[in-house]
Amino acid sequence: MKALVLTEFKKNLEVLEMPDPALGSTRDVIVRVEANGICRSDWHLWMGDWDWIGLKLELPHIMGHEFAGVIEAVGSDVNRYKVGDRVLVPHAHGDGVCEYCLNGQQNVCEHVTFAGTNYWGGYGRYVNVPDGDRNLIRLPENVSFEAAAGLGCRFMTAFHGVVDQVAVRPGEWVSVHGCGGVGLSAIHIAAASGAQVIAVDINEEALALAKGLGAVATVNAKDGDVVEQIRELTSGGVHVAVDALGIAATCQAAVNSLRKRGRMLQVGMTSNAEAGMIPLPIDSIVLQELRIIGSANMPVGRYPDMMRMVESGTLNPGELITNRVGIEEAGDVLMSMGEYRGAGVSVLNRW
Repeated sequence: MKALVLTEFKKNLEVLEMPDPALGSTRDVIVRVEANGICRSDWHLWMGDWDWIGLKLELPHIMGHEFAGVIEAVGSDVNRYKVGDRVLVPHAHGDGVCEYCLNGQQNVCEHVTFAGTNYWGGYGRYVNVPDGDRNLIRLPENVSFEAAAGLGCRFMTAFHGVVDQVAVRPGEWVSVHGCGGVGLSAIHIAAASGAQVIAVDINEEALALAKGLGAVATVNAKDGDVVEQIRELTSGGVHVAVDALGIAATCQAAVNSLRKRGRMLQVGMTSNAEAGMIPLPIDSIVLQELRIIGSANMPVGRYPDMMRMVESGTLNPGELITNRVGIEEAGDVLMSMGEYRGAGVSVLNRW
């Protein structure tokens, strides 16, 4: 099969012919990839980040954790799916037996594995997905493969964070710091939940896209004090702040833009500059009774609610897509993510 392959960290990815995957077990499924989201998490892996949380790829490697497609083959013990089914792949897989999985929290499984990290992913045309009955979601006919790609990572991560973890309520002020894929998803979901959303970024193109997705106001972080502008817009601060990027500037601005008893949602993960550590105003967190809440991926059991909203058109992840590329272009898109150029979501959909 044709695949975009990581052969050396921080070096150009290569389009190569790689072996087609075979079924790894009687529970596995082979998916023909029709769309794969080009996500900043892959940029982190390409850079060699996240060894401080135990993630280190063995090379060569085929990344890609946001993919949707059609089932090509099923193992003999797969019961829920058949050849020809349209599916998407939630990228965080639980083992099904630890205490968190048994409580329906597969996203924080004791032995969590990740599509495109623990096994070769969607930058290849075919993927062997382990334990298909547990790790696939059926894709409605009216949802395109391109729109579905982000439902395996960025969009579902934002949904779980906004809806479950900080429980955004209608009428609340919400600031979203960083308008990449997960940030734009959070803006769209919070606005659909009835919140008044302020988008924060340094890219005017991304801010314009945020307004189209439901933001009522935008703040360019290059133009003055972000916290001061947010406090003025909201008469004292937001109820919920989302750091969707994971750098010190966005994390600290998010915390400092909260009103008393506000909730801070951390979904962005750090890069080498922070290596997992960002200083925070602890005294303010104590005296203002602020809450800082992490959010990782989404439990598989939450997919039915999200998919109903997507199927009905209440949520439209396809509106985030601004760029559809072939496999020869995908590497350049991925490598450019460190420069924060462009806006919206890029999807690989041509091999």
